[in-house]
Amino acid sequence: MQDIRLEKIDLNTDERLEVEDFLSTFNLFFDKDIEYTVVAKMGKEILGTCSHAGSVLKGFAVREGLQGEGIASKLITHITNHLFEKGIYEYFIFTQPKNLYIFKGLNFKEVYTVEDVSLLEGGMANIKRYVEKMYKASGLGNGKKAALVMNCNPFTLGHRYLIETAARENQEVVVFIVEEDRSLFPFSVRLDLVKKGVEDLKNVQVVPGGNYIISSTTFPSYFFREEGVRLKAYTQLDAGIFSEYIAPIFNIEKRYIGTEPYCNVTGEYNNALKDILPKHGIEVIEVDRIKKDNKGISASFIRELIKIEDWNKIQNLLPNSSYEFLKSQEAIEIIEKIKRSDTPH
Repeated sequence: MQDIRLEKIDLNTDERLEVEDFLSTFNLFFDKDIEYTVVAKMGKEILGTCSHAGSVLKGFAVREGLQGEGIASKLITHITNHLFEKGIYEYFIFTQPKNLYIFKGLNFKEVYTVEDVSLLEGGMANIKRYVEKMYKASGLGNGKKAALVMNCNPFTLGHRYLIETAARENQEVVVFIVEEDRSLFPFSVRLDLVKKGVEDLKNVQVVPGGNYIISSTTFPSYFFREEGVRLKAYTQLDAGIFSEYIAPIFNIEKRYIGTEPYCNVTGEYNNALKDILPKHGIEVIEVDRIKKDNKGISASFIRELIKIEDWNKIQNLLPNSSYEFLKSQEAIEIIEKIKRSDTPH
């Protein structure tokens, strides 16, 4: 096919709307975090498109009947070259399972597939090597472990209670902290607050969650708070990756979760964990959320209290180390962000 050209899209103009309309015909969305988009055109007609957000390729589609014309290869090569120029050598793509063959033909490797979505990795990305490196860096022993995955935005007495429960019932506990920096409390702060908040629990190790545990690589809905089919697909994807790759290397036999009456995303995720993990021999233990004044302790409630500066209530819901941080100079910028924010993150 002649006269096909690739064009970078200006995301601040109506060109973006044209791409959104094109993607909608494939039942695809133009995610709000997309940083760069390229389209293949003949004349004014869009024949295909691909975007990226960070290291994740998104919004890939080629018009029906044109898949054999090399358009997919041109789009993916353009995006991966662009990532290379930005110093990103590991990249990932979500696609519909029916498109797996396209990306395998372009040297992508399948990580995991559920009914509605597949995750593949390209470039230097290698999930097995990555998780083995995580395990070695953690300093954990070879024994059987219980695991928790937490965001802790910020670390509350509710989080502490859940970790305490796991520590009391198991010889070794690993707490993975969501590493993606999309929360109001930065990752480095969240990690530090959890470490300080459980330092008396000697059988608990707190480690970064990395690229494959609740990250934009595995679970973008966690950050977008989406509903419906996409949410279900991504919860299944993240739970499956944890079961197949993380748990075996870390020797995890149990995963602890807290009851979730407030957040639909976390509630749906818990359901996916309870469905998928036992199929891989991992017991899921759900612990009732502790309450204060008949209300479950949650990080989102803490952030609401920070907005109205109700420090007496806040102090009763946080470990001393978390409260002391909030009253320190270091927290001023974070508190101001919380006051300006209306996001649930």
